[in-house]
Amino acid sequence: MSKLTDVPKRILIGRALRSDRLGETLLPKRIALPVFASDPLSSVAYAPGEVLLVLSIAGVSAYHFSPWIALAVVVLMFTVVASYRQNVHAYPSGGGDYEVATTNLGPKAGLTVASALLVDYVLTVAVSISSGIENLGSAVPFVVEHKVACAVAVIVLLTLMNLRGVKESGKLFAIPTYVFVAGVFVMIAWGAFRGLVLDDQMRAPTAEYTIKAEHQGLAGFALVFLMLRAFSSGCAALTGVEAISNGVPAFRKPKSKNAASTLLAMGLLAVTMFCGIIALALVTKVRMAENPAVDLLQNGVGVGADYVQNPVITQVAEAVFGKGSFFFVVLAAATALVLFLAANTAYNGFPVLGSILAQDRYLPRQLHTRGDRLAFSNGIVLLAGAAMLLVVIYGADSTRLIQLYIVGVFVSFTLSQTGMVRHWNRHLATETDPAKRRHMVRSRAINTFGAFFTGLVLVVVLVTKFTHGAWVALLGMVIFYATMTAIRRHYDGVAAELVAPEGPSDDSVRPSRVHSVLLISKIHRPALRALAYAKLMRSDTLEALTVNVDPAETNVLREEWERRGIDVPLKVLDSPYREITRPVIEYVKSLRRESPRDAVSVIIPEYVVGHWYEHLLHNQSALRLKGRLLFTPGVMVTSVPYQLQSSEAAKNRARKRQEWNAPGAVRRGPLQEGHPKEPSGTAGGQTPGAGSPGEGTSTAGTSGAGKSGAGKSGAGSSGAGKSAAGTSGAGSSEAGAAGTGKSGTGSSESDAKN
Repeated sequence: MSKLTDVPKRILIGRALRSDRLGETLLPKRIALPVFASDPLSSVAYAPGEVLLVLSIAGVSAYHFSPWIALAVVVLMFTVVASYRQNVHAYPSGGGDYEVATTNLGPKAGLTVASALLVDYVLTVAVSISSGIENLGSAVPFVVEHKVACAVAVIVLLTLMNLRGVKESGKLFAIPTYVFVAGVFVMIAWGAFRGLVLDDQMRAPTAEYTIKAEHQGLAGFALVFLMLRAFSSGCAALTGVEAISNGVPAFRKPKSKNAASTLLAMGLLAVTMFCGIIALALVTKVRMAENPAVDLLQNGVGVGADYVQNPVITQVAEAVFGKGSFFFVVLAAATALVLFLAANTAYNGFPVLGSILAQDRYLPRQLHTRGDRLAFSNGIVLLAGAAMLLVVIYGADSTRLIQLYIVGVFVSFTLSQTGMVRHWNRHLATETDPAKRRHMVRSRAINTFGAFFTGLVLVVVLVTKFTHGAWVALLGMVIFYATMTAIRRHYDGVAAELVAPEGPSDDSVRPSRVHSVLLISKIHRPALRALAYAKLMRSDTLEALTVNVDPAETNVLREEWERRGIDVPLKVLDSPYREITRPVIEYVKSLRRESPRDAVSVIIPEYVVGHWYEHLLHNQSALRLKGRLLFTPGVMVTSVPYQLQSSEAAKNRARKRQEWNAPGAVRRGPLQEGHPKEPSGTAGGQTPGAGSPGEGTSTAGTSGAGKSGAGKSGAGSSGAGKSAAGTSGAGSSEAGAAGTGKSGTGSSESDAKN
């Protein structure tokens, strides 16, 4: 089947890269900034508006609190950035918040942080894409009419870009991100020049509107709560800050220094743009309302349901540059595009964190595997699938999705910075150098301040947004936590069960005898090859076994067996209900009951086809039989493949593709000089799910199809010397047990390795 997907795979994600080219995919700072910081940088497109929307509940008079709220966001941003600069130096492995919490607060806290971050990454993709689609839909009606389909299409496009590797996707994302940042700074500078030097009167399109306050004259606790809610909404500007600490391994050396510098640059850019837009919004008298149709008044009358409330950044750009001007259009286009690209922060954070969790046995180990382009492909695909599910469920509605947002990120902020406080306490207990102690005390103060602030924001977010959708994010965190705990429990249990004992055990005791059973349906080339191989094994007892499904065919087999004078007894099992698997299983179990100390070897002749559609022409009984035999102790299964001409042609085509580019070679490691390019000598008898002991699965097969093979017994040199894994990657095989077929054992084995 692989040949069907190789060509489109190469077209979509490019040629596979060798493992030793991993360094070529690492990011310089100029590319790392848009890759990891596109989320917090793009949040200035909606975070100022969120602040004004909340304050509008108390009317326009409450807008004068916005500079103080912006100042609080700036203080929190610099506190978090300063804290994470300590993180990337102390924990450069890329674990970020997860590693900090696990090391300093324990595995349960670390798992809580990991669950929160995974949920937040999924929501980052869903919210950013949905918001971008809505912005684009204001200019292109078709997009908003089919916004779910368009959002899914954008997610697929971003997924393909990231599957090509972070360096290539970073180059694609760098230009619009830098255009957006430059556009915002030009807007702030030109607005300041017009206002301070030219003394122009800049007016937003909503400057003449008034706001109908939902609650007049708020004071005391109600006013404080409103300001806290506005502050928590403005903290959307901090989403994605943690991605850099989780992505330190993707930076060029010196990794920690480059990551810390990128963090500082991101913080400076984000807070400058955030404050500049808030200031210009106040100067140009931008008016926002949670329900503009009713609460936004023009000449004392509501603007109506047809009114479209533009984002703050759009209104400010119109006031500064003029509607329809070149800079206005460029900034509007860059803003819409950068919202799409903000999802790339999650595409770089989620797979790396998933890889670390998989390495710690909290997630399936496939997430720790790099793909052909040296990206964590499985993590990228998993993130895309989860985000698409959310987009479909919530109809790509950013207003509904944003209620789920920022809960996870502030859970991770709080626990991470609390962990860093404990980190500094632990080091201060042993450090004697006065200069280092002063540095640690200063760092601890920063982390303590950050833990308090982020904890406060978390409480406010939970209180104000719980019933509006934050409970869904919490539920997602609980599901992730429970799932990862169960996975770790499974891996730990399997590892404990597979530990090799120091002394003699049942697994190391040699069986008293080996009873070999050769499954036969008719006498043909695969059967003769398997028979020759079975004789080569020199078992204590060897017999041929067939199941009597059709008496006429069974009689023909008996006559042919006797005519050829084959010196192996042929045993016939009756099957009145025409079953094949059950009689064989029961017979093998009876052999084990009669002689528990004996080993039973079941040998299955197979022929291997080379085209995917040929699978459909053969039944799958042998595959089911092997699956059942896996659960029978003391039974080994050996497959003896016979390659048909179609499989040989498929193998030749595969060899040509391997010489051009070896798909999956990154995962198997580079080929060594002097070694054949075609894999050989692997266990043809291994069945799907039969992994290495490290994976915690048992193997029912032996390498009967290995290098020895029937070729030495006169059955042909190609014989069993070619493994199922090496020859049936694109084909299927059929066993000789009463016409029973088996589909692609070798193919499944190859997939398991990949």
